[in-house]
Amino acid sequence: MTVKVSSKAVAQEILDKYDNFLFDCDGVLWRESSLLPKVAETLKMLRKHNKNLIFVTNNATKSRLQYSKKFEKFGLTVSESEVFGSSYASAVYLRDILKLPKDKKVWVEGADGLEIELQDAGYQTLGGTHLPALDRPLNMEDKTDPINNIDPEVGAVVVGLDPKINYHRIAVTMQYLLNPNIYFVATNPDSTFPGKGALLPGAGMVVKAVETCVNREGIICGKPSKGMMDAIIKSQNIDKSRSIMIGDRFDTDILFGLNNGLSTLLVLSGIETPETLEALDPKQKPTYYANKLGDLYEYIH
Repeated sequence: MTVKVSSKAVAQEILDKYDNFLFDCDGVLWRESSLLPKVAETLKMLRKHNKNLIFVTNNATKSRLQYSKKFEKFGLTVSESEVFGSSYASAVYLRDILKLPKDKKVWVEGADGLEIELQDAGYQTLGGTHLPALDRPLNMEDKTDPINNIDPEVGAVVVGLDPKINYHRIAVTMQYLLNPNIYFVATNPDSTFPGKGALLPGAGMVVKAVETCVNREGIICGKPSKGMMDAIIKSQNIDKSRSIMIGDRFDTDILFGLNNGLSTLLVLSGIETPETLEALDPKQKPTYYANKLGDLYEYIH
């Protein structure tokens, strides 16, 4: 049964039971350009109690360093090592799991944060944000068009949210993935994300477009994949039985916790609503739910 954080006793129970607090960011800590109520106080309280804070985001448009700077803008001090993004997880997966040789290049259908993490992992990237020709209409008759200059040294394609997505970019990405020997990695499956006062298309839209073209499924490296959890455990050496995942959506955050043996806390400050929580299969419901993350602080204080 899901327990609502609606009293000091429940909030204190969470504080006592868990050492590791894993947070989604958008919809949990902030919404658009505004920090959600009592978030800063809640994080400060958890640090005061020597809790281990880990910020797990499927936003692949930013690197860990870029994300830590975003925290600074909200007045929050978060180190790069405390951030686990799907862009970083994808780079780690290529390097440590697939063991892609460093002399292989990576074609990117995504934003600069993804490129930065891949480059930091030692790979040369192609496509992405540094090929202006992709912003022009596809021209098969143009011998200089990227579609007519497929690089044989590419060993992997990584697909994430791309604000510049167009037919040209998908078409060139498709050419690489028609080669079954080239790895296909996808940052995350999110269908939407909250922003600008509305739900916006997420990385899953780009991933599905590519998968449809090439009749292949990408290896998902963001929530709710086990790969991201493995990377966190390896880096942080956490005890899953003393860990709780806090998020605002079922299909990534809560499922990520359930799939990996963590307790879960759903906050209703982002994607989900009381109605969607009520309609959920009992086996998929979170351990706790709250109107917002700041409820932990407000009930204890």
